[in-house]
Amino acid sequence: MIGSLVNRFGRQAMLRLAPETAHHLTIRALSTGLVPACPRKVDAKLRCAVLGLDFPNPLGLAAGFDKNGEVADALLAQGFGFVEVGTVTPKPQPGNPSPRIFRSPADRALINRMGFNNDGHAAMRRRLERRRARGGLVAVNIGANKTSDDRVADYVAGIEAFADLASFFTINISSPNTPGLRDLQARDALSVLLEHTLAARDAATTRIGRRVPVVVKIAPDVDASGLEDICAEIVEREVDGLIVSNTTLSREGVSDPAVAREAGGLSGRPLFQKSTAMLARTRRLVGPDLPLIGVGGIDSGETAWAKIAAGADLIQIYTGFIYEGPELIGRILDHLAEKLDEKGFGSLAEAVGCELDAWAERGSA
Repeated sequence: MIGSLVNRFGRQAMLRLAPETAHHLTIRALSTGLVPACPRKVDAKLRCAVLGLDFPNPLGLAAGFDKNGEVADALLAQGFGFVEVGTVTPKPQPGNPSPRIFRSPADRALINRMGFNNDGHAAMRRRLERRRARGGLVAVNIGANKTSDDRVADYVAGIEAFADLASFFTINISSPNTPGLRDLQARDALSVLLEHTLAARDAATTRIGRRVPVVVKIAPDVDASGLEDICAEIVEREVDGLIVSNTTLSREGVSDPAVAREAGGLSGRPLFQKSTAMLARTRRLVGPDLPLIGVGGIDSGETAWAKIAAGADLIQIYTGFIYEGPELIGRILDHLAEKLDEKGFGSLAEAVGCELDAWAERGSA
């Protein structure tokens, strides 16, 4: 109880600070051990085998929180089943000018236009090498530099830089904050990108003796035909999975006009319906076997369960974690276990897509 109160008051204090200031302080607290580990007894039914990996539970932290791979172990110690670091680009870059994160607390939402600010491949590689022996599942989200003349080469460089360190790769072609990046979701461009990145992964397999899964993170704003093209290419190229979805350019559900006018990607509660319906439609298009990771608007056990029911094998949080704090992890895992018992499922895998049709028909409403 005392720990819960401290957590709550600390979170309220952080939310009074400028968003980036609060974020930097949080990273510092995690990196210096000021945030204690929180071992959680997780129901065995939540263990899952996805992407050829064994996940202690299906709940991960999405990319963007630990951009530079500084606190992966501290985050895993909070109870996450996996953590995704990045987005990381070959060269360091400062990102877009500040201010570039905007809260809408009443909507439990954020708008950001960070622009892949990060320390680059070399700095992240040094950090991940230091934690190599510690275990835990740490994915690496790779992107392209804003000023790159060859973005495909940037993604290939990411594969080559981290193949021996990444549990899996996320190819981020859906951030709205790097001009032209989402153009890589068009089928012809995606085909070229996948041809080269998967070839780099396969070459690394021989070198490191392990096949690193590759998933692609897509935007919630692609239209029906665009989603069909993406899914067809993913299946044809035998990509290992998809993450649905990144932030949206829509401002539906944002009640503060001043926040709604800010450029950038919207995340949090307003994204939930849109991203979950898209997840279900994606599941219909790719079939029952391709691993899908559901992201967007998860801020409770109920919304986490909805992602699983709509077709997600794994789920990730970020904005909900900002507003609700580490206690959200336990609430989600407990609720998932309770729903499995309530519905009579013996494992999480049995529950995946159990409400697929209902969600697929909701559209983006």
